[in-house]
Parts: sequence; structure tokens; C-alpha cells
Amino acid sequence: MLAHRAWATFLVTRRGAIERALAARLGDAYPRASAAEAEALRRFRSFAGAQLGRPSAGAPALDGLRADRDATARLVDAWCAVAAEHAGERAAELAGLLAPLRERFRTALLGNEVGHEVRRAARVPRRAVRGAIDRIADPFLAVDVDDGRIADANPAAATLLGVTREALLGAAVEPHVAPEARSAFATEVEALAESAVPRRFATRFVDARGASIAAEVHASRIATGERVLAILVARVP
Repeated sequence: MLAHRAWATFLVTRRGAIERALAARLGDAYPRASAAEAEALRRFRSFAGAQLGRPSAGAPALDGLRADRDATARLVDAWCAVAAEHAGERAAELAGLLAPLRERFRTALLGNEVGHEVRRAARVPRRAVRGAIDRIADPFLAVDVDDGRIADANPAAATLLGVTREALLGAAVEPHVAPEARSAFATEVEALAESAVPRRFATRFVDARGASIAAEVHASRIATGERVLAILVARVP
């Protein structure tokens, strides 16, 4: 079995062949080099190569990227499929390594999109903010990093936690985190007060019935004129 680092080298050395095969497969749907989705694919390739070569390489670099999330996801999926095909008899092995990286990238894209939506909506009436986050299918919480209170939430978060959305707004986030996870959760949120680097961590929420819910959280931040908000998008297995 090839080591992860060898797979990173494989993807670099076969990049041209993979790209040509991808272009042939997608035809007119293959994005132009200047398209935002093409840039997103380049960033995924860099992220995948870095993670395979060094698993602690960190989160995807998405600063300034404004690509369509669904179109990018389809493009990345197609690239991963073509890359696996080029691995020949080891196709399943490479596909297995790329699958979690693809999901991490997809989650990071969602967090990036949420940040753009909230920043844009912050310049218009409150109902527009609601409209922006209502379009996010995954549970979403915006938490003030200074006082730990929930500045906004979407219906998916309310459903996950078993409460109404109105009950979440302005409430402390801590009671909605399982007791054993609160310290680590607070550390992750507080880190966003010092750095804009996106974070990804596992945690456990607790719903209104007291049931513990495992989740993977993609965390980023936005700074308004008055405060810094941690933007938390949860992925529940």
C-alpha cells in the first residue's frame, strides 16, 4: 500500500493527465481557468496534497473565494473520481483517502458561504439576515465570542437542539453543549477572537431532552463594527 505521502506525490505528478481526462469527461461543463470554480478546484488540490503529505496541514484556504458551492462540489467530486481511476488497481484506496478530504472541503465551503451571506446581510434589515441563514441546510449558530451568547441561529439548529429559534436568540450557547465538551468548545470559540484562521473540531451538543449529539463543527469568524461573531456550522453524522 502506498503511504499517504506517496499519494500526495502521485497527485502532483499525474495532475496534468487527471486534468485532461477531467476536461474530456465534463466537456462544456468544464470551467474556464479564470472561473471561480476552477480556482476552488485548484485550492482543493492544494489542500488534498497538503493533507496527504502532512495530515496536520490545516484547513482549506478559502480567503476571497466566491465560487458556487454546488457547482464546486460537483467539480471536486468529478476530479476525485478521475484521480482514483488513474490509480488503477489502487483506485479504491485513493478514493477512500480523498473522501474525507472532499467532505472537509465541502464543509469549509459552506462555512465560507455563510460568512459571505451574513456579511452581506448585515448591511440590510434584520429580515435579510434571517433570509440568508435560513438557506443554510446544516445547523448554524452565530456566537458572540465575548459573551458566548447566540446572536443568530437557523431553523436547522433549532431542530437539532429541540427548542424554538426564538429561544436560542440571545441565550448562552454553553447550556446547549454537553457538559464534558464545554471546556474544549469554549477554547475553540475563544481562539476565533484572536485569529481569523478557520477551525474544525468535534464536539457534542445536548438537546432539550438531555440527549447528547455528536457533531463536527466548521468554525470561522466575522467582525462587524461592534463585535466578533463565531460562525459555527455543524455536520451531524
